[in-house]
Amino acid sequence: MALGLLALPLAPTASADPLLFGSPTLPLPELGSEPDLLFYGQNGTVMLNIPVPQGMTPESLNVTVQLPVNVRSASVTVSQDNRLLTSVELPPEGGPLAIPLNGVEVQDNSASVLVRSYLLPVEGYCLDPSNPLRLANSAITFVGAEASPTTVADFLPPVLRRLVIQVGESPSRAEADAVVRLATAVTAHYGAQHPQVVVESLAGPAPVPGEGAAPLERHIVVSEGPDAGLSLVGPEPLPALLISGPPSELTNQTRLLTSGVGRFALSSKAVAGPLKSVPQLARDETTIRDLGQPGVNAIALNPQVGVNLDQTRMGRSVKGVRVHLIGSYTPLPTTIGGQVVASVGGEIVARWPVAPSGTIDRWVEVPDRLLQRNTTLAVQVNISGDTGRCGEFQPVTLTIDGSTVVTSKAAHPPVVKGFQSLPQAMMPRLQVGLDMDRDPLADLIRAVKILTGLQRVSALPFGIEVTPIEEAVSSPHPAVLIDAEGWSHPQIQLAIKAPDTVPMTLDVLDDEGEPTTLTLDPKVRFGSLQTVVHDGRSILVATSNGGAVDELDNLLTWLDADARRWSALNGVGLVSVPGRAPVTVPGGLEPDTDATATSSSRLPWLAAGGLAAGAAVVGLVWLVRRRPSSE
Repeated sequence: MALGLLALPLAPTASADPLLFGSPTLPLPELGSEPDLLFYGQNGTVMLNIPVPQGMTPESLNVTVQLPVNVRSASVTVSQDNRLLTSVELPPEGGPLAIPLNGVEVQDNSASVLVRSYLLPVEGYCLDPSNPLRLANSAITFVGAEASPTTVADFLPPVLRRLVIQVGESPSRAEADAVVRLATAVTAHYGAQHPQVVVESLAGPAPVPGEGAAPLERHIVVSEGPDAGLSLVGPEPLPALLISGPPSELTNQTRLLTSGVGRFALSSKAVAGPLKSVPQLARDETTIRDLGQPGVNAIALNPQVGVNLDQTRMGRSVKGVRVHLIGSYTPLPTTIGGQVVASVGGEIVARWPVAPSGTIDRWVEVPDRLLQRNTTLAVQVNISGDTGRCGEFQPVTLTIDGSTVVTSKAAHPPVVKGFQSLPQAMMPRLQVGLDMDRDPLADLIRAVKILTGLQRVSALPFGIEVTPIEEAVSSPHPAVLIDAEGWSHPQIQLAIKAPDTVPMTLDVLDDEGEPTTLTLDPKVRFGSLQTVVHDGRSILVATSNGGAVDELDNLLTWLDADARRWSALNGVGLVSVPGRAPVTVPGGLEPDTDATATSSSRLPWLAAGGLAAGAAVVGLVWLVRRRPSSE
């Protein structure tokens, strides 16, 4: 289960122990940042936040320089707290470059530096404002060696590549609940680093960890037992962490690791008192500051900023979104005209002429049909008039304040269909239904892959409770249901199911997003991940037909191999059949619609193979139906 992150070769030097890194080079994606640093215009800036493993110090920023056209010379500076660390000239032909970070200060296992670019265009030419200086494939080289954890407080490192959670071959409900909560809590804690999370079986009945951890890897054993607490166990220099306790205490002990209280666990063993996990309660009115944006600004000839409307930060599925934009822009002289334009996905939703005062105080409505899990409301000041040969007119500063108000209403059912409705439609709490009698460990492994995937696309953690699948099926709460060997709960109808007798062809999208077809017949074995709205609650079902458990596992492994795949999912289902990559079933069913009914206003996505007459369609199980274009 390996994440598809950009990787640069590591160049560790010799260290005291082969399990500990010595002077590694880590690509920015492993540090939670984008792989490329982009600088627009003649002077651009990027704030780079670097998590620093204990025992190490950043030594250099390694990049591949890609200059825009018509540049005569270019340089970059790196500073920290208004203190210049380095200034380097960029090679005119581009290529690899190591930018020294001498003198950088590390505080609380982190260092923040400001990288600033200076470009000088060829005489007589203008820089293209849409063509940036790109420092590609960026990585940080560190000096020093990874420090071995000696207390519970420093068990989780600032940079984590892989977490292995070990549990018994037949985990109890309490152990399964603790494992899923732990996996999602660690995923939320590390955010954009996207560490790989793996669940494995213990080698024996005793709660003893297996082989030692690799560099930037940690092992955690979860086991029921009479003694509650967290303790370091196993061989040095990278011991494992044992989380134990009776069923009523096990989940509470798990919370200590990623809670704010954990930093005070300054010994090799700690016992957590009562720790409550309280999910965020959604509100009808909030501000973009509360949604993670203290304010946004841009300086350019036609500056543009983006206001992120993240439904996972709002803590629910929403509709009727209105944004009260509060801000300002540089007042324009009378010889220059302009307008302020608000748009979503390239579609203009509001525009108004610039005001002499340069103030912005305007309500903007976001149409429900443009909403996604994360919607960006773009605000731009467009100016016209004589701005000089290369736009030499004084650049305009556009600012949207953090006090900008966002109002919304709860959407039940969600207006965003399918995978784009998750996980916000399941917030603040969801249930995870496992078959605790058949193969609980296998279902637990599947649950961790699904829940960590959902957590990666969520800006906030969400509450989780593991239950037997029968309990989750009959519950009124949102749920993730895992019935790996075949769907055996007909009270919840699935949109994708095998036909009874006649092969059918489904219009789908491949893993590149290109249209293709998938033919299903009664004998085909497939695994699927499907979204369902049943009795007003959102459900995600992981299942197969004909016992095709391997196809379901292939599908989940494919999703887990690249952290970007979950965020890119659209449609109502994902299907895996032998011999090809999983395909996406586009579209969505309206809530409370009978999946087997047909009508002239709703056309099926599927066509029966070999059928020449419409009468032959009677009695077939239609897999997925398309929403009419008028909706």
